[in-house]
Amino acid sequence: MEVIVAGDEGSARLDRVLAVRHPELSRSRLKSLILAGSVTVRNTPIRDPAYHVASGDTITIDIPEAEPAEPQGEEIALDIVFEDDDIIVIDKPKGLVVHPAAGHATGTLVNALIAHCGTSLSGIGGVRRPGIVHRLDKDTTGLMVVAKNDRAHQSLTAQFADHGRTGPMQRGYMAFAWGVPNRPHGTIDAPIDRHPHAREKMAVRQGGREAITHFEQRQSFAGRDGKPVACLLACRLETGRTHQIRVHLAHLGHPLIGDSVYGSHFKTKASHLGPQAQAAIAALDRQGLHAYLLALEHPRTGQILRWETPLPEDLLLLQRALEAAL
Repeated sequence: MEVIVAGDEGSARLDRVLAVRHPELSRSRLKSLILAGSVTVRNTPIRDPAYHVASGDTITIDIPEAEPAEPQGEEIALDIVFEDDDIIVIDKPKGLVVHPAAGHATGTLVNALIAHCGTSLSGIGGVRRPGIVHRLDKDTTGLMVVAKNDRAHQSLTAQFADHGRTGPMQRGYMAFAWGVPNRPHGTIDAPIDRHPHAREKMAVRQGGREAITHFEQRQSFAGRDGKPVACLLACRLETGRTHQIRVHLAHLGHPLIGDSVYGSHFKTKASHLGPQAQAAIAALDRQGLHAYLLALEHPRTGQILRWETPLPEDLLLLQRALEAAL
């Protein structure tokens, strides 16, 4: 593709001119193209992003074909809620890891998306791969959006960084928690960082990264003695830290039902429930957390899109069992 430098762009940096003319390409992608010698000015390769162009210069960008993704595509069934040329929204099931990592080199959402999307992935940073801008834990279910090209990746990254403070981004979760908060709604504002001793865990720690979770009580569930023993909370994230809702609710004294990492010491609470609810909790085998709401601005059209997904079967069974009480 070619760019002819306008008069008001004369003496500007090469990377800045290209960023303005081609917003669909990230700055890091443009820098890598320049350093690779894929950008020429007056038919001469320029490898300095700070090179100053002159009015009337013809800039040519040679964008190579996107390289195959390192993870291989795998035919894994996906529950697709929405898809177009820019984004794909899925309802993630429990047990599905989002990204290949140690212990999960295959069978991930990324593997599934590479196979499903195929050539519709135009390349994130020059690699034909899906752009993961947020994650759900392996055993958390619900809505996730993934970028299919650089433009969408930049837009979604910015929206998730803003967390709906100035834009339409919304992320809502349904959380089944032990006990009942002493107020119907509230905000947990407590910084999160790595646990000082168990590195695989997160914890509320002074000096950690800002973390804010808003919650609203939707239901309370009584035990056999008629006293509240559990609740269903609707949570909204204002930040996006690892394990944020799980850590914040445990910090509040109301860890998620089924959370073996942050709520294992609350297992005895189940003894206050009837046999039906105890059986449902035993069968759950995961934390009771579901990403039910996602809203965002479409990266290309600017349209505000919103999706909601109901509780999956295991959490629906848990809800009915807790409602039965006895």
